[in-house]
Amino acid sequence: MLSAPKGTHDLLPEALATWQYFENTARSIMERANFHEIRTPLFEATSLFERGVGDTTDIVNKEMYTFEKGDRQLTLRPENTAGVVRAYIQHGMDRCPKPVKLYYLGPMFRYERPQAGRQRQFHQAGVELFGLDTPQSDASVILLAWDLFTTLGIPDLALEINNVGCFDCRDDFKNQLRAILLPFKDSLCEDCQKRYETNPLRMLDCKSEKCKAIYASEAVANFLEADHTCEACQQHFNALLIILTQCNIQFHHNKMLVRGLDYYTRTVFEITSTHLGAQNAVCGGGRYNGLVKTLGGPDTPAVGWALGVERLISLIPPQHPASLDFYIASDDPGSALLLAQQIQHQGFSVEVDLSGKNLGKQLTQANKLQAGQVIILGETERQQNQITLKDMAKGLQETVDKDSFLTSLKRPPVSSVLR
Repeated sequence: MLSAPKGTHDLLPEALATWQYFENTARSIMERANFHEIRTPLFEATSLFERGVGDTTDIVNKEMYTFEKGDRQLTLRPENTAGVVRAYIQHGMDRCPKPVKLYYLGPMFRYERPQAGRQRQFHQAGVELFGLDTPQSDASVILLAWDLFTTLGIPDLALEINNVGCFDCRDDFKNQLRAILLPFKDSLCEDCQKRYETNPLRMLDCKSEKCKAIYASEAVANFLEADHTCEACQQHFNALLIILTQCNIQFHHNKMLVRGLDYYTRTVFEITSTHLGAQNAVCGGGRYNGLVKTLGGPDTPAVGWALGVERLISLIPPQHPASLDFYIASDDPGSALLLAQQIQHQGFSVEVDLSGKNLGKQLTQANKLQAGQVIILGETERQQNQITLKDMAKGLQETVDKDSFLTSLKRPPVSSVLR
């Protein structure tokens, strides 16, 4: 029997109710903050991710789905910041009024061991803000994520935040980190020994217990607790913390927080929930001031975040598919379909018998579908331009003028409900 590939899953109607609730809430909150949706291709040139994400990262080295077509090497997108930056450059969005504020929702692809909340095809939502290098812009995207999670009712949120510095002070920090860890190098795990040479910041994110013990040792811990960033980066970070405090956002300055991608500068952060267990991050992001220039665009500061939808969905109380408003029971399919269309145009859900059942069996079907009301459109009703309306919950029914019934149907548009 054919089945979905390992690490992928089907989203069935009963599960999609919760997904759609999240998506509608996210779109509403992002658009109220004047972020605009962007949709980029599911695959891009492999070089985009090698240059943008970083050729020393696990994503590029171990997790990308890459294939060749003709003389081109293409990759299913493992994340979307690089693709959004590529679109920003390609379409000359640097000429737009600043800041340029974009958001996205969609599938990503990484080859890794499937586990709870982490699949080979997974979904992310994220925001990117281009054109400003201010603490206020950092705070605005953090507050946007916090607003989303609190609106969704995500429990026990915590903000972890750190300052990894600009490229200059970060390079100095890398060299000092190598020097302090040199006596421990042979005791590090295999991955950290490689990262020691290629990407020493990533060592601080290691999950190996023996590496954690080394980084917690007195000499290393004292080094990490000191501030190794330049004065400008310190001022930026301190101003950000003041704004977060003013906005009543509690945070923990976690100096071990580095994030897993090479493009981050200055601010990095994660929002966590204790209800997710050891892998407790629901959102991560930060500032990436050099990425636009690295990918061939003008020197443009930027900041953003992404969240894993599957992980977030696990924290949202299950939503239920919308109930069926009306079931039309009739012995005349054409009249029933016409009436159904007229009711649907008013924003209500309608089901019509398409199999040729008699009226009795249609009423049984309406009951199985838990329709709120049944419209009986028999020969007598059609001749008198009427309908018989039956409330299934109360067991009451009445015959009314069809045109008056259609005129009385009013439902506010979805946009006003969301806002």
